[in-house]
Amino acid sequence: MFKEIRNATVIVLGAALIAAGFNLFLVPLHLLSGGVSGLAMLTAYFTPLDISTMYLAYNVPLLIAGLFLLGKRFIGLSILSVAATTWFITLIPTPDKLLSSDTLLSAVFGGVLVGIGCGISFRVGGSSGGFDIVGSIVTRFRDFPVGNVIVGLNGIVILAMGYLEGNWDLALASMVSIYITGKVVDLIHISHIKVTLFIITDKTEALLERLLTLPRGVTLMKTQGAFSHKEKDMLMTVTTRYELAELREIIKQTDPAAFVNIVETVGVMGAFRRR
Repeated sequence: MFKEIRNATVIVLGAALIAAGFNLFLVPLHLLSGGVSGLAMLTAYFTPLDISTMYLAYNVPLLIAGLFLLGKRFIGLSILSVAATTWFITLIPTPDKLLSSDTLLSAVFGGVLVGIGCGISFRVGGSSGGFDIVGSIVTRFRDFPVGNVIVGLNGIVILAMGYLEGNWDLALASMVSIYITGKVVDLIHISHIKVTLFIITDKTEALLERLLTLPRGVTLMKTQGAFSHKEKDMLMTVTTRYELAELREIIKQTDPAAFVNIVETVGVMGAFRRR
């Protein structure tokens, strides 16, 4: 219970940072963030609708899809993040006097705040909604370069913004903000979409009972310590960064003494998809 309260608190803090990045740095200068939030900003800049309403409206169908296709804990934390971000967007005022009149500085600081907010949400097993949900769905069922798709979608939004605003400097600064957000998320969380876990444990059956409930395959291998000559089991599984926090929690709860090596996975072939 304490861990869940802690995780929820981190999600709310992340939402506050995301909303602060929006309202204090990006929105005053009509800059865009990445993903669904950028789409919400674009809509709000050129219609009477406000950002918080559009942010929630664009996220709701993605969260509903996630409820059916993804883990309840992941989506539950994502719902909390979206709801809290929506609330903080309405709560944090856009300053009458710009904190910085420099477009590039605003893009950098806005991107850093949003990146920290998204990154700590990932660390506790949630997300900030939007394209993160799309990425989680696609990487769960297809070995597909989701990052390229997300970059493409962000590019379309930025091109639309540059065309509608008639100001390509703002569009380019928005690209800087999105790039920095992604880099900060990578620093806080993990940069690769797919990772491989090698788990050496004495509690094989207990771990398998938990791991096999997830939509990923697990390979069991027999190993022997070079110095002790003691035989142990090693479990290997490939997962995505969206599910990594949940796996870590399972391992900590089941066998805190397990040795776990997490390595970057460039690509996979064969039966990676699991339903």
